[in-house]
Amino acid sequence: MPETAEKAPSIVLTGGGSAGHVTPNIALLGPLQARGYDISYIGSYDGIEKRLISDFDIPYYGISSGKLRRYFDPQNFTDPFKVIKGFVEARKILKELKPDVVFSKGGYVAVPVVRAAATLKIPCILHESDMTPGLANRICIPVASRICCNFPETLTKLPADKAILTGTPIREELLKGSRERAMELCGFTSDKPVILVIGGSLGAVSVNQVVRASLPKLLPDFQVVHITGKDKMDNLLLRTEGYKQFEYLKSDLKDMFALADLVISRAGANAICELLALKKPNILVPLPKTASRGDQLLNAASFEAQGFSAVVDEDNLTPVLLTEKIHEVFFNKNLYIENMKNSGQMDAVKMIINLIEKEFERHGCPDS
Repeated sequence: MPETAEKAPSIVLTGGGSAGHVTPNIALLGPLQARGYDISYIGSYDGIEKRLISDFDIPYYGISSGKLRRYFDPQNFTDPFKVIKGFVEARKILKELKPDVVFSKGGYVAVPVVRAAATLKIPCILHESDMTPGLANRICIPVASRICCNFPETLTKLPADKAILTGTPIREELLKGSRERAMELCGFTSDKPVILVIGGSLGAVSVNQVVRASLPKLLPDFQVVHITGKDKMDNLLLRTEGYKQFEYLKSDLKDMFALADLVISRAGANAICELLALKKPNILVPLPKTASRGDQLLNAASFEAQGFSAVVDEDNLTPVLLTEKIHEVFFNKNLYIENMKNSGQMDAVKMIINLIEKEFERHGCPDS
């Protein structure tokens, strides 16, 4: 008798609003495809997630998305209707796709997707990157099957029967950079160490300014790769020897990581977990509480306490302090590397894939 073809397992990924809510999903794509999963992505109509996912052969579905604010804003009167519209759209898409599992990396666009999935009895796995759960994930936690997190401290803030420490999925490509290719792209030499500055696309102006003001003291001893953020390059410094600027890097980022001897970065959870995976000595300049909910300050404090990072508060950031800190960290770079090697970092991709597989086995395929 001919065998009956079994339905391939299927999953919907969601998350958006910033690259940090998308890149961990991207890290899961290859392993999921290798296991035969049909993968779809639900994000906002035209958010950053749509641009990032467009590089992959993944069906993308856009829904209405509204921001959930804890402060007064005139849009607070209209955004709830956008969220409701997004819920209706997400439910319709999920009914058509009939996924076995939804995996959410968070962000406001994920809220209607997860809540709609719950009404259809589709199991949802969440991932919380930061030390304390954000508002979007807090809304989704009650209906989630499992909640993955990065920090041991976060486990105490989540339901004990749902929480699991996994770390952040890291894109495998980041571990395969070419130092030689990056050196050629930057026009650097091999006689000086390299500092990689990742200012981030938001709130990087002050960091960019201090880095540039520090160049006269840094360039005699170091070469500097500076990822400035969109429209934040300084044209007057384009010909400065030993200093190379980029607005943004995609496929070349892995090569810049391979080239870097020290990294200066914001303290977003995904960014610092990538630094840990790459064993890169680093200086973190977390977003201050005035510009965020304070999660980067907590992330940075945890990494500093574990000996993975040095931290400089943005309010105290000056060219003199930054230069001193760079020399201090570089002098002690082997200690930071050793601490990161001994971190016991988990294979987040493998752990999360196993959780997804367990949900698929537990709930089985939905009826066709």
